[in-house]
Amino acid sequence: MQSWSIGIICFNELGTIQNVFDDVHKMLSDFECEFEIILVDDASTDGSTEIIQNIANQFPNNVKSVCHEINKGIGASIRDVYFNADKDNLVFVPGDGQFDVNELIPFKEFDDKNYICFYREENQSYSLFRNTLSYLNKLFNKGLLGLELKDVNWVKAYKTAIIQKLDLKIHSSAIESEICAKLNILKLEPVQVKSNYLPRTYGESKGASLTNMLRVGKELLNLFFIISKFKVKKKQADKTLLATK
Repeated sequence: MQSWSIGIICFNELGTIQNVFDDVHKMLSDFECEFEIILVDDASTDGSTEIIQNIANQFPNNVKSVCHEINKGIGASIRDVYFNADKDNLVFVPGDGQFDVNELIPFKEFDDKNYICFYREENQSYSLFRNTLSYLNKLFNKGLLGLELKDVNWVKAYKTAIIQKLDLKIHSSAIESEICAKLNILKLEPVQVKSNYLPRTYGESKGASLTNMLRVGKELLNLFFIISKFKVKKKQADKTLLATK
């Protein structure tokens, strides 16, 4: 039975974080496997931090908590999940409750040559600004990184050992583009799965805030060069391997 690390990332999700944890904990308990839940709070100011600390105290054996003293953005929270994980399979879910964690059930075991990539339909409730950003992001991922994924920025399940060997450089939410581009170069196949994007019941979306967009914009300038260097290293490694045969 494959083991699981599931991270829940949170910034001001007082109204949903407990329910998301409960859903994740129940699902993993039903898996009857080894598991851990990593709770990451990005300097919430609405009381979410206290709930996370209470959960960690209640479940000391399989819950880890990371609480930022200052807001670092979604990318830093994702990195905290990925680099604190130690089980076979790895995924982060948002603390806003908009991902149905039960969608992971059919994939409680998957091959190490694949990763599971959930995708959302176009969200008509988003502003023109956010939908434009999403469109431009897709163009960048396809045109410069060679990614044909339907939704790079939604929930994905990976093999922990593979992710932790990728030497990830990006610290914004563009880390997901870095990961998928590198996995593409390594010939891993995405299993794309349509996801039911649940309505937000508490708080406001932070994904398209000016601060987050500036973080992403800065790092996108570097991402193309990061992936280009990764391709060169992969080709050199392949040549070395062939030479030793």
